[in-house]
Amino acid sequence: MTLKDIPQELLEALLENPYESLILVDADGIVRYMSASNEGVYKIPVKDAVGRHISEVSPKTRLPRILETGKAEIGRSMVLKSRNRVIARIPLIRDGRVIGAAGKLMFMSPQKLKELYDRIENLETKIDFYQNELNQVYGGRYSFDSIIGTSEPIRRAKELARQAAATDAAVILTGESGTGKELFAHSIHQASRRRNQHFVRVNCAAIPADLIESELFGYEAGAFTGAGKKGKAGKFELAHNGTIFLDEIGDMPMALQVKLMRVLEEKEVERIGSRTPKPIDFRVISATNRDLKKLIDKQAFRLDLYYRLNVVHIHLPALREIREDIPAIFHHFFDRLSVGKKPRIRTALPEALEAMQQYTWPGNIRELRNVVERAMIVCRGDAITRADLPLEKSVAPAVPALTDGAIPSLKQLLQETERQAILAALEHTGNNRAEAAKLLGIHRTGLYQKMKKHGIA
Repeated sequence: MTLKDIPQELLEALLENPYESLILVDADGIVRYMSASNEGVYKIPVKDAVGRHISEVSPKTRLPRILETGKAEIGRSMVLKSRNRVIARIPLIRDGRVIGAAGKLMFMSPQKLKELYDRIENLETKIDFYQNELNQVYGGRYSFDSIIGTSEPIRRAKELARQAAATDAAVILTGESGTGKELFAHSIHQASRRRNQHFVRVNCAAIPADLIESELFGYEAGAFTGAGKKGKAGKFELAHNGTIFLDEIGDMPMALQVKLMRVLEEKEVERIGSRTPKPIDFRVISATNRDLKKLIDKQAFRLDLYYRLNVVHIHLPALREIREDIPAIFHHFFDRLSVGKKPRIRTALPEALEAMQQYTWPGNIRELRNVVERAMIVCRGDAITRADLPLEKSVAPAVPALTDGAIPSLKQLLQETERQAILAALEHTGNNRAEAAKLLGIHRTGLYQKMKKHGIA
């Protein structure tokens, strides 16, 4: 469509609209058009202004300057009829040559501009607020200063993690459940160049198998029954320019590992229902408490994906391997849990600290935190004693006794050990199934299934 195709009445309505005042001059500065809304603004009537030089109509005008420089002046102030007006002066260019200029009243007064500025500022404030809220959800919350301990294994792990943070290399964190893998992942992100971008956590064991693909990669509108009308961005898209943390990577379904491998290699993601890949820039950190090499041998984990994720391998020690750090970790949790409370309990007796250092800690640091919290609740004096620690309730379960000299099968031993471990975890957490599942290093759904199998109410 060209200007010739636009109805004349539409063009006239545009030029004469009462919300703007327009003046057009040619390359010599001669007024060729002046809208009726300029009537009364200048000393010369609109009908007499056309054909005169713009300086005759408006002695202080800068339109001749625009004709010389060919540069626009937007949002300038000008006094018209004893009132400040905000105007725009725009060069009209064709084939690289200035053929004229336009003077346009943008707003009735600077007050209108200020109102617009205030609205923009208000919107920016809201954007900053929601960005901060988003960072609370998708931002890194911990740093290396949050990692307590001076033992040699912890110092080695922190040093390697710092070195990895300076790069974009893939990092895999291994260790028993409760050893602080997520804490290290947050710290690596916070020490990296991506610290101001999103840190997106995905628990591969917690998402149902039929939903994990759409959660990771997103979907287009109408991609499947129940899909949202606007579609949904996946975790990888949310992690654009930031870090994605794939926790419990060893529990990712085998079929999905193929697509994950392609995303890691190509650095692009394709939503379910879409045929257009979307480029993304992200850094991947993964974690697992499982032996991936054994899973590879069982063909439950892809070897190529293992090598893609295992560029920097950081193994986190179990709490029983860093017993010298237990007092410092205890006091860290003690101080955190004491914030905002009356300091009735001031410390822990040496006998309590010694008992904690002798304990095996099957739930590692997560269990230690639970023990500290419970001890602070049951303690009746001003110092935590050995009797306030529920350590005896989490001792490794005993092997089933032999009956008439018969040797139980390995399957029987494993089942009974599993049953006793579940009972101990439930007793230790006051029958809190979510906490018991964390203590055992399994998902809550898995705990329900095992309780049902063993007939535990």
